[in-house]
Amino acid sequence: MSTARSYANAELTDPPRSGPDELDVRELEKRTRLMRIIIRLIAVSDLGSREIARRAGLPVQKVSDILAGRLEHLNVDELYVLRRTLETEAPLH
Repeated sequence: MSTARSYANAELTDPPRSGPDELDVRELEKRTRLMRIIIRLIAVSDLGSREIARRAGLPVQKVSDILAGRLEHLNVDELYVLRRTLETEAPLH
């Protein structure tokens, strides 16, 4: 039996993966959604990165990281802090 065939058969008999990998994916999806919301809020805000960071109590580098799409540098709690900070400053339409 070829390696490819035995690998394909193993996939059919192995139970579906659940556990840490699944949690990591959910966590990443949550952080990605938050990042998109935060980037939109930053775009409509009159505040600069330094002021946003100051009001959120985070280093300026964290705001720069999110604007650059470096999600791995922020945890969910920091993202929620940024979102709350920006939502209180966002103009009402």
